[in-house]
Amino acid sequence: MRRSLTLKAVALVAAAGLAALGGCNQLAVDNPNSPDAQRALATATDAENLMSGYYKRWHEGLYRTTGNFEGMANIMSFQNYSDLANNCQNARFPFSGAINLNTIGNVCAGEQARLYQYMQEVTRVASTLLGRMDGGLTLGSPGRDARYRAFGEFLRGVSLGYAALFYDSAAVVSPATPAEDAGKLVSYTVAMDSAYVALQRAIDAANTAGFASLDAAWIPAPAPLNAADFIRLIRSYRARFRANVARNPAERAAANWDLVIADAQNGITANHTNITNPTNGPFRSWVAQYDPPNGLWHQMPPWIIGMGDVSGSYATWIATPVGARGAGNAAFFMVTPDLRFPQGTNRAEQQADFAMTSCEKAAQVCKRYFANRIGNDQFNSLGWGWSNYDFVRFHSWSKAGDAGSATAGAIIFMTKAEMDLLEAEGQLRKGNFAAAAALINKTRTPNGLPALVDLNNTSPVPGAANCVPKIPVSPYNVIACGNMFEALKWEKRIETAYTHFAPWFLDGRGWGDLAQDTPLYWAVPYQDLLARGVLPNEVYSTGAGVGTAAGSAAVKGTYGW
Repeated sequence: MRRSLTLKAVALVAAAGLAALGGCNQLAVDNPNSPDAQRALATATDAENLMSGYYKRWHEGLYRTTGNFEGMANIMSFQNYSDLANNCQNARFPFSGAINLNTIGNVCAGEQARLYQYMQEVTRVASTLLGRMDGGLTLGSPGRDARYRAFGEFLRGVSLGYAALFYDSAAVVSPATPAEDAGKLVSYTVAMDSAYVALQRAIDAANTAGFASLDAAWIPAPAPLNAADFIRLIRSYRARFRANVARNPAERAAANWDLVIADAQNGITANHTNITNPTNGPFRSWVAQYDPPNGLWHQMPPWIIGMGDVSGSYATWIATPVGARGAGNAAFFMVTPDLRFPQGTNRAEQQADFAMTSCEKAAQVCKRYFANRIGNDQFNSLGWGWSNYDFVRFHSWSKAGDAGSATAGAIIFMTKAEMDLLEAEGQLRKGNFAAAAALINKTRTPNGLPALVDLNNTSPVPGAANCVPKIPVSPYNVIACGNMFEALKWEKRIETAYTHFAPWFLDGRGWGDLAQDTPLYWAVPYQDLLARGVLPNEVYSTGAGVGTAAGSAAVKGTYGW
């Protein structure tokens, strides 16, 4: 049997056509020790050029195409809803018994394997290139050598990190691992520990005197990243990983929150953006698909955004049995003081307050993150997913980019608010309520919500009848004002929605907010398992049901779902 793409990924370092990395998933060179591989990396410049191009390769695994499981994860976490079969979205509805099926030849196999294969490829290639330097390669100056090493370890860290976030296992290889050794599968916790080590090595190398800045060919940001910028980005990814690797509330509570706080405090100081290019990458395919008028792929179901409602609509909706929600073709309507949503007490007022057509110019900041749909409401499939709200925060980018070309130009891939709220969660868990409140209020009060002033995690958020968020409480057919932690969760969801790969799934899993029986992660793709000698009848899936890994499904959690 020929090895899977994951096990063959190191062949990329041997390809003669390395300049065209963005256009292919695999190259037909199986032996990385062949003379062709040696010629492809014959000079220090060859190695440096390949290393510098591999951030875009990593990026492609996450963002190039809708042919991955981001859409599934968003539906499983109520960030999105679609009844279409595209990319197996409608096979992941909560309450449907959906599992992350990993059987041989399953219809979702390509989407479910993509992230794993790309992350393992990047890990292997970066490790191989670092091995060249360990073997005596030099780029001619200590600064360039430090940049090469820092970038390689960064690539190892973020690729191992993302594999560990979403899969139960991953292969860890190092610069010392022989090129033809695919690496042993280890648990997600061990793989994540290896990611932390790699990211620390990247920081240490970036702290080397003379470190050369990363230009746009390395990380396509609006301005070159110097050593300090790069270290802040590394620490931001590490903060994200430390909190989000948890599979359940107990694991999240047990995270080292002192380290999360330290990384978040020393992370990015402004939103991290990449310059996208619809031809050459980086790409942002799911955001472009979700954005209206491609609305058939996008509905904002009420489960989470409804927590901002103060009109009574959410209370009525929660009191209605799940199967009866949306009866009579009644899409959910909300009124909220949160200024990230359209303002007004009826549809006409909300549509007059903000129409998505008002932010279609290049580099234009939309007045709201969400819009009351101007066209028809969406009554597709199950009534509990119906909505008349669209997510439009990045509508101008989708329409005109930052210079007039659609989906081309700067777009957020990590928010400063995410770092503030990761720190806030750590402070709250440590009982530092004043520090947590100050961080939550940084996005809460500018968006029309009253500041948190009761410095505890028991008092309801301020606002009385107009409090935000309102959450389902026992017996879960009624709602009440949330506490400080719920205020934090509201801010985190709204500020990170669609800003990176499946943010609501990662947080919802760790907070215990996913619906009961939702799969908590993905199994190592069957292609890789078979290549490693696992028998077909030993291939497993995740979620609830027969043939799934034990403990791989969510239990009934915070909101009684």
